[in-house]
Amino acid sequence: MRLYIIFQTKSNLLKTTERGKIFVMYYKAGTILPLEDMYLPLFCGTLPIKDTLGFLKDDTGENISSKNEFYSELTGTFWVWKNTNLPFTGVCHYRRYFTVSPEPWYLKLKYILFHPFKTQVGPNPLIYTKNTKKWIPKILNFDQTRLILDDYDVILPVPRKFRYSIRTHYSKYHDVNDLNILEKIIIKDYPEMADTLQDVLNGNILYGNNMFVMKEARYRDFMQWWFDVLFKFEQSVDLESYKGYQRRILGFIAERTLTLWMIHNNLKIKELQLIYFKKFKKE
Repeated sequence: MRLYIIFQTKSNLLKTTERGKIFVMYYKAGTILPLEDMYLPLFCGTLPIKDTLGFLKDDTGENISSKNEFYSELTGTFWVWKNTNLPFTGVCHYRRYFTVSPEPWYLKLKYILFHPFKTQVGPNPLIYTKNTKKWIPKILNFDQTRLILDDYDVILPVPRKFRYSIRTHYSKYHDVNDLNILEKIIIKDYPEMADTLQDVLNGNILYGNNMFVMKEARYRDFMQWWFDVLFKFEQSVDLESYKGYQRRILGFIAERTLTLWMIHNNLKIKELQLIYFKKFKKE
């Protein structure tokens, strides 16, 4: 069942500065969960008007909405950066949400049994479920977010820990030359981060999904750096040479660069698992 709710317009959102927000990124029409008003759905990219009527879209104000096929949900993240001003800002996806609730033992066991040859080690970053009734109340709420950010700089997903390096993992699923291009950008424009980048690429930890919740001061610094690197990468490649799934190239590079920035700046990070609602996958 799809639940559609009319949320605040952009003009109202910009006046709502006393509370932070977590933006729920959509790239197509889908289920809108009945969450507290900290969560705001944001439709990313070019979508039919009938699917987005009454909702925030990332194609107003200063935006890169037309590049959604290459940037994925990051077109929404860019829009939020350029068009809002909030005490804290977060990004999640319509299928993935932060939670402070522990994963039940039976779900842990199920994951191990059904993924005996998984590429990851350590705790599973995702709690897979179809049970929205049980897990919607367990989605991170405003009070929990505020308390965490009193003690931490940023909330990030539990990182993926691979059996091999980030560079090796990237080469298995993408063109490893992308990382060579990224290295050149960092060496040229951010040489102080070059050693950290090598540590990240040769290590096995990745903060995936381009999801976070950050306080304003750190958030602005991160956004400025992040999109500077991403735009320079975009200018260094032929985007039309990427086909199919690989056209999400800037989203893939964003995960690696997010990991780089968080580690290099030695942020105090609160890592939370993500609830993954499998029933929404085919919507």
